[in-house]
Amino acid sequence: MKRTPHLLAIQSHVVFGHAGNSAAVFPMQRVGVNVWPLNTVQFSNHTQYGQWAGEVLAPEQIPALVEGIAAIGELGNCDAVLSGYLGSAAQGRAILSGVARIKSVNPHALYLCDPVMGHPEKGCIVAQEVSDFLLEEAAAMADFLCPNQLELDSFCGCHPQSLLDCLAMARSLLARGPKAVLVKHLSYPGKPLESFEMLLVTAEGNWYLSRPLLAFPRQPVGVGDLTSGLFLARVLLGDSLVAAFEFTAAAVHEVLLETQACSSYELQLVRAQDRIAHPRVRFEAVPISL
Repeated sequence: MKRTPHLLAIQSHVVFGHAGNSAAVFPMQRVGVNVWPLNTVQFSNHTQYGQWAGEVLAPEQIPALVEGIAAIGELGNCDAVLSGYLGSAAQGRAILSGVARIKSVNPHALYLCDPVMGHPEKGCIVAQEVSDFLLEEAAAMADFLCPNQLELDSFCGCHPQSLLDCLAMARSLLARGPKAVLVKHLSYPGKPLESFEMLLVTAEGNWYLSRPLLAFPRQPVGVGDLTSGLFLARVLLGDSLVAAFEFTAAAVHEVLLETQACSSYELQLVRAQDRIAHPRVRFEAVPISL
């Protein structure tokens, strides 16, 4: 029997709703990956409600928890680390320490960094020190980097004027160390309003993918967390990067279809769970070049 992959997911958790680990853990489990959740914050709900309760995990707890796993002889079974929303830059440095520790016992372990920098206009608040840490330190250690357009702009210090600008910007990030960059959401002048566009770039090539942009009174939160988690999970399950890209787009679209049908602001992960594992739709990743 083929071994089930194990993944350490270090990001936020909300008690109600779906963001961070609350958006990613169940879908990753549903497609067949054992997930070890380590929550950087525990909030009552995501911050785009405008109010929340909870607390940030002390940074020193992250390496302590990693060492606790090492002490029972399981750390070498960790095949990947996923990091997302951070409560502080100190947390981020603790995560990088944990990644290095895991790679020391499993050199084949992967690290996917979802560089959440926040979006103040939408109510997603991230401290400037966290953004600086992601720009200056985290990207160099990541095997996979999964920014959205705002984060891509921050990494590159510019705003795109076309799809090819987005591609050039994404490719420029490969020089910082990642083996692949997945841009989860493109935005540029002239982009078709009815489409949701993504890019995957590697040293071997570039791929563009478009799916329909579904209408919501308020766009659901956690879509990026879901995207990063499913992409990494499918890579661990043996998909090529392009196949994982295509699967992820289809599975996320299925979740959004169910969410839209329920007129919900929160992602309908449980209702869509079979479609996450077995999407009915398919979106083709098309090669693209500069």
